[in-house]
Amino acid sequence: MNTDHPVIDTRQAVANFEATLEQFRQARTTDPKAPSGEVLESARVVMTTSEGLDALYARVSDVEAAGVFAGRDWAQPSILQPVLAVRSLRQSSAEITVIEALSELRLLAVASGDYFHPGISAEQARNFLTQVMALNLDLLAGQMSEADRERPQALGAIVQSLYQYLLVWLGYESILASLVDEVGRLLVQRPIQTDSIKEMVSQIAKCLFDPEIETAGTEGAARLVSALFGPTPGCREDPGLTEYAERLSAMDRVALADEACAFARAMHETGLVSAYHAVFLRHLRGQFDDLIPEALGLSMTGTDALQCYSALVYRLIDEAIFPETTQAVYGLFMLLERGALFASPVAAGLWRQIELKLSVATSETLIEVFGDAHPPRVYLLAGVLSILGLPLGVGQGNNPTCQSVIGLSMWADNDPDYLLQLVAWAARDDEVLTRFEGQQISSKGLDSGLAKEPPLDVDAVSLILVPHLDRLYMEMGRLCGVRDDDLHRWINPEFYGWWVGHGFRVVVNIDTGKIDDYEGFIRQFYASYHPYYNGNMPVIHPQPAGIAVTDSGGRYVGRHAITILRVALDAKDEMRVYFFNPNNDSGQDWGQGIVCAIQGNDELNGEASLPIAEFASRLYVYHLDPLELGDMEAVPAGEVARVMELGRTSWAVNV
Repeated sequence: MNTDHPVIDTRQAVANFEATLEQFRQARTTDPKAPSGEVLESARVVMTTSEGLDALYARVSDVEAAGVFAGRDWAQPSILQPVLAVRSLRQSSAEITVIEALSELRLLAVASGDYFHPGISAEQARNFLTQVMALNLDLLAGQMSEADRERPQALGAIVQSLYQYLLVWLGYESILASLVDEVGRLLVQRPIQTDSIKEMVSQIAKCLFDPEIETAGTEGAARLVSALFGPTPGCREDPGLTEYAERLSAMDRVALADEACAFARAMHETGLVSAYHAVFLRHLRGQFDDLIPEALGLSMTGTDALQCYSALVYRLIDEAIFPETTQAVYGLFMLLERGALFASPVAAGLWRQIELKLSVATSETLIEVFGDAHPPRVYLLAGVLSILGLPLGVGQGNNPTCQSVIGLSMWADNDPDYLLQLVAWAARDDEVLTRFEGQQISSKGLDSGLAKEPPLDVDAVSLILVPHLDRLYMEMGRLCGVRDDDLHRWINPEFYGWWVGHGFRVVVNIDTGKIDDYEGFIRQFYASYHPYYNGNMPVIHPQPAGIAVTDSGGRYVGRHAITILRVALDAKDEMRVYFFNPNNDSGQDWGQGIVCAIQGNDELNGEASLPIAEFASRLYVYHLDPLELGDMEAVPAGEVARVMELGRTSWAVNV
């Protein structure tokens, strides 16, 4: 069922595994401590194939009989702990990850009645797997964190496929309450891409309407299902789009106004947009345009923007809002609420986008990913509305393109007309132009950047634009050549925009690879960003920064680009850094009790936040304005020492 690595032949991989397993079984008959490395590596290869998990599931009794679990904790499944199982799967070596995966396949067979184990009952096995799945709900949403994505030997993809496999067997009902909480947590971040979330809500709906499943106390689940499948009186029982369109034709103005308010309320409460909402807006167009502000739930600001640019907004609805692009309704709402149209180049750029002639390559790419229910330009225009409305909702998918994606977010927020220009070049001309230190460069003909394959699990704008940006960023690095500091110092201001600070600090000496003046690095960050030490200066423009990502055990994973948005006191008078993380889900556990918050501390939708000391402990590079430097000496020594201690005992333990 793992379809991430179809290039490996399942039959041959399974044959190799069987042979290796037999050799291991024979070796264990004479030597109880015979190493299991070869058989586990062989099992890992099988797990990367299209039907590998099915094949291993069918052979769990052979795996057990051969002694793969013997002499380890897994030999006694009743003592296994879900929390430790999560660590084994997601943070351990290939050998430990594979044996844990095999153990969970064994427990699945026990829970399903396909295998009897004297040490654990079917009910115990099911409860164990349910708890493990509930602890890994992020994998059920279809996205991997940096820690998962960066794991060697396809281990991240293997673990993700394992949980999808378990879900198919056990069903969503086994984790319904946890799933509802996870969907709510994801929606708080207001992502642009919601297909996987809507699929989870669909599974929740099946659970709610299954008479054999106990669903008492599931008001939150019902609210999610209602928002997607029946948000208004006219579509409460999910009648289907055709039937609903006929009902609308028979409604008077009062009934339509009730529908408008109900649609807006459901969208605002959840961030989800029902397909019925798109049908409703298209029905209003030309007949009841005055109800559109109510249908979107616009404030005075949004209504003013619509009234000033009504011809453009109505055309955008006509050209981009369909049941297949329904989530763009929320993007349109936020675009109006943010007042982005009051910048005249943005309105002009959207008119150009509406009429833009797409290249053959762009059209083919969009059709490949989004289908052909509508012309490709529809999906791209809908994507433009979404990213301009939700700059913090864009994500990088399972691709190493964080540098490009924070650019999309910054431009959508801070320089939207420039983003529209980039989209026009990429979509129409298959080329993006920029300059680096006075030299014009083009994305056409450049080698691939960090992403060797085009990203396909992303929104429409990222799909078309990120490959160009990725190549340009890499080319700027090449043009830098050898310099006396981290190359991001020169690349970022040229790539992102003039507002990126001209000052720059990196915590590690690029020649030695060792930490260089850690105390000065921390003090300068505080003096540049902390309001108490920088003259109460707010962050004027989003600033790119680099963090040293750690897993939940505090172990170093790799470097990652984020955007510092603001530094401010929360409601509890704690100074926090609010930032944008492009990794699809900002609520990550970085170990040492450092868990990125996404709500509850005055975060705006899409922001992550941490107390400033905890954030600084993972900081690797940052930009600053050298002409607005605060008082470095005023930063308390105890605060600096705490930051350094957190850093040196986590990602920098060997640096």
